Amino acid sequence: MNRFLFVIADFLSRPRGFYVLLAAMIACTAMVPFGLTNVITYALSVAAIVITGVVLIQGCRDTAAIHAKLDEIIVALKETRNNVVGLEHAEPEKIKAHLARLELEAAAADQEAKHEGVSGA
Repeated sequence: MNRFLFVIADFLSRPRGFYVLLAAMIACTAMVPFGLTNVITYALSVAAIVITGVVLIQGCRDTAAIHAKLDEIIVALKETRNNVVGLEHAEPEKIKAHLARLELEAAAADQEAKHEGVSGA
């Protein structure tokens, strides 16, 4: 189900998807003279809910990917890895797994820095 939602969100967040929704709203508006007001109200309500879902899904993916990329920069200032490029297109599980790896690396680097600080004094 998640894959389906991500495909729909990706389609609707692009210009073609916007035009499809716009055409559907124009078609609903054209049906008003035929007495289909309830159908139109229902269709436009569903469209509003779908658009809200698209915004939430895209925002969640983008935000998670941005956090992972920023963590990557913080952890590896000298050696940045390019495998985070395009991470915003990945599944949330992959983003979370990448973020977990980065957090482990950061904790290990922190422990190493503390150990060097103690032994170097």
